[in-house]
Amino acid sequence: MRDFHLPGRSTTYATNGMCATSHPLAAKVAIQILEAGGNAADAAIAGAVLLGICEPQMTGIGGDCFALISPAGSDDVIALNGSGRAPSGIDAEALRAKGDVIEPKSVDAVSIPGAVDAFCTLSKDYGALGLAASLAPSVYYAEHGVPVAPRVAFDWAVDGPSLQGTAKDHYLISGRTPVAGSIFRHPKQAEVLRRIATEGRDGFYEGEVAEDMVSSLRKMGGTHTLDDFAATSCNYTDPISGGYGGLELLEHPPNGQGATAILLLNILSHFDIASLDPMGAERIHIEAEATKLAYDARARFLADADHMTRLDHMLAPETAARLAALIKPDAVLPPALTGAEAVHKDTIYITVVDKDRMAVSLIYSIFHGFGSGLASDKFGILFQNRGAGFTLEPGHANEVGPGKRPMHTIIPGMLRQSGQLMSSFGVMGGQYQSTGHARFVSNIADFGLDPQQALDAPRAFAEMNHLKVERGYSPSVRQTLTDLGHDVVVPDTAIGGAQAIFIGQDGVLRGASDHRKDGIALGY
Repeated sequence: MRDFHLPGRSTTYATNGMCATSHPLAAKVAIQILEAGGNAADAAIAGAVLLGICEPQMTGIGGDCFALISPAGSDDVIALNGSGRAPSGIDAEALRAKGDVIEPKSVDAVSIPGAVDAFCTLSKDYGALGLAASLAPSVYYAEHGVPVAPRVAFDWAVDGPSLQGTAKDHYLISGRTPVAGSIFRHPKQAEVLRRIATEGRDGFYEGEVAEDMVSSLRKMGGTHTLDDFAATSCNYTDPISGGYGGLELLEHPPNGQGATAILLLNILSHFDIASLDPMGAERIHIEAEATKLAYDARARFLADADHMTRLDHMLAPETAARLAALIKPDAVLPPALTGAEAVHKDTIYITVVDKDRMAVSLIYSIFHGFGSGLASDKFGILFQNRGAGFTLEPGHANEVGPGKRPMHTIIPGMLRQSGQLMSSFGVMGGQYQSTGHARFVSNIADFGLDPQQALDAPRAFAEMNHLKVERGYSPSVRQTLTDLGHDVVVPDTAIGGAQAIFIGQDGVLRGASDHRKDGIALGY
């Protein structure tokens, strides 16, 4: 039990249904959908799409999503891949002539948005109320506006300078980034959502909306075509999984980075983490070294599932054993193992569990802050820059190519125990997400933290030869890590964010929402 003398949050308890996400308005709308007779799929779509209005720097209908779905009355889990593909006209040689990487804030980084097709499919296959009901709250709030929340205002100020061209007209207020309490409206997006509500995916991927997106992209030098948009299609697949401390972690398969989280936990399983101080330097050191090794494997192997050939190798126990043997308690790994690429924090995550215990774990993003920084002229649809997740290395499985899906950072998660669904959770924070999943599972399995404690606990992350350590750790911990050889820095922005719902066998739902965001876990 937490100390009620100190600031903090309690775990939320409810029985009929629950939503946990990063903005209170989205959580409220999801619960209202449940109370109106909708199920977890209806509510997750409603909340996620609304987050594109509440947190437009993080997500929007020009982005991608992934979901894990556990149907009512079942402990099975289905994965839905709502990530888009590179345009058919993309040319790796032409991009290599421009530089060593795909410029993130350029039209070259804009892949076809896949989320809308996935929302339409999820609603049709698993929803109860229909797509129009799920989109109605977002239509209303896009038209009438929402007050900008404090964390959103902070991110908007940081990311706003990346907006270019007509995107400034749609995502600045009187030419300025909004402050907390400002009202943000996007009536043009309300119009697009009305078309999707009545016409389904065709209201977005064909007709006037698609023409607006394609003409805008081509004017900026893109190779995108109407055929690329019309061909967009999500697909169902099977999750991948791994065990740790008696729990089974389920992850979305590639092109997401969930395999990295499983590999990381497989490495950590070779150490007695539970015997360590959960707030101590030794735990951070081992986790940081494991992160460097797991993310190095990610950079080598992860790609579009149709092109990746080394997934079994990443998940093999012997791979983790060999990597774990490289970790020394009193030294850091060579500088060539840099950890993750420069982190970005721009993602939303929502999880919903309904009265029949359908669970949806959904993550939805435009990649960097405000994505590519580019938007369509007429409707102001902000384009993601997921194409920056490709590499230009010739012959690499993740080399950019026509119709390929890029490697993705966003990953929804679920946990099972003894074959029964235990939790639906997700960690935001771009590159951090795999380490965040491993840290969350370890907090639960190794230290028995309750859901809110598991999210509130301080974080560290090995990134680009730095070890980012949040202020929640003591100066002595940071000094010990420095003495070990880590380049310790305190990040300007808190590391990631997270949401979780635990499904008790006693019929009680337990929800948690990370203090690093503006959100809430809400039940009824």
